[in-house]
Amino acid sequence: MLNRQRADEIFKKVLKWSTADETEAMIGSTAYSLTRFANNTIHQNVAEEGSYLSVRAVVDHRTARATTNKFDEDSIRDACEKALTLARLQPPDPDLLPMPGPQTYRSVDRFDEETATLSPQARAETVRKAIARAEKDHLTAAGVFSSGASVTALFNSRGLRAYHEETVSEFSVTMLDPSSSGWAKKTAHDAREIEPEGLADRAARKALDSREPREVPPGKYTVILEPAAVLDMLGFLVIDFSGLAVHEKRSCLTDRVGAKLFGENVNIRDDVYHPMQGGTTFDGEGMPRQKVKLVEKGVVCRLVYSRQTAHKLNSKSTGHGFPLPNDIGEAPMNIVLDGGKSTTEEMIGSTERGLLVTRLWYIREVDPYQKILTGMTRDGTFWIEDGQVRYGVRNFRFNQSIIEMLAQVEMMTPPQRTAGEESFEMVVPGMKVREFNLSSLTKF
Repeated sequence: MLNRQRADEIFKKVLKWSTADETEAMIGSTAYSLTRFANNTIHQNVAEEGSYLSVRAVVDHRTARATTNKFDEDSIRDACEKALTLARLQPPDPDLLPMPGPQTYRSVDRFDEETATLSPQARAETVRKAIARAEKDHLTAAGVFSSGASVTALFNSRGLRAYHEETVSEFSVTMLDPSSSGWAKKTAHDAREIEPEGLADRAARKALDSREPREVPPGKYTVILEPAAVLDMLGFLVIDFSGLAVHEKRSCLTDRVGAKLFGENVNIRDDVYHPMQGGTTFDGEGMPRQKVKLVEKGVVCRLVYSRQTAHKLNSKSTGHGFPLPNDIGEAPMNIVLDGGKSTTEEMIGSTERGLLVTRLWYIREVDPYQKILTGMTRDGTFWIEDGQVRYGVRNFRFNQSIIEMLAQVEMMTPPQRTAGEESFEMVVPGMKVREFNLSSLTKF
């Protein structure tokens, strides 16, 4: 793994060999280990380490990037020369700004030494307990337990120096019965916060409680979406808060900034400094990430901007740009959706007839401007009647506008760090939503 001193040494070599007008270097390394299990047996244990150096050269308002995974003198020189050669072949970019100078970053602590060095034996013992929980009720367990660390550094020839190190651990488990399944997942910077035995028990209970699922006709129902289901829907709305996307009229928020699109109880912000969030405190150019209130009481109030987009639109950078060159611009990547004070049990208890949804999958966008999504429920879908979960039901395909969904939220749980399968981690609540459109049944 890289450290700050080694990253500095590499960048000094980049400056030695680069003859560009301006030079930027992204330097990083990762070390991750993974234990995978299926059919109640560990069948894979892998460890991977990798490093990279990505050099961006600027010459005559042209820019390009070259990357290598070797840090010897010849490889660094070759990357610098290739970046410069490629830059000279590009057309001039009239919107290209000078690289930013030194910045001040707010400190965050997201590194845990025990997680970075978690042994295969420790992961195997944790998986053994999950498998034992499956075997207790004649279920079949499958999943992943991973852990590791990453380092990201960004330097440029104008004096910018940014460095971030982080650990992360993930436990995901699916419990299978011949007629049903259950799922649970969690990620954390500290592996001790994962509580895998609790996750295994939750997945097992969902599989057991949804055995022999019954058929409920499609239609618009009150649904209680657990946090993972909320996350995977919300992930499709994130890019729409890009200032460039709105300017280019490819966002569903075009001509809607300042309008009340969602319910009064919906408040969304981008906040990398939230204690349950992760990631670097600087963006792809090294600008400090700012906390941005995106939605307040249902009103779309702000967008996020890279330096280039902000300059083009006479605004200010919010520190949400991606590495240049890119045609995406920017996006909020540390979403926090304020929740409520209800528990899942209270939301269920308040529901006369409806459905409890564990998670969603295979989500695709149908209409990018109305933000209509289609996908399916999975791994634990239950019928609620008279305030109680009665039985498992066959899964549904849905066709639902995320805009309409967020305008129909009746109750929410407190937000929590949440991981799904269709989007990145967020801090989101569970939700009770009325008139959620479940359009057809699936085959399982």
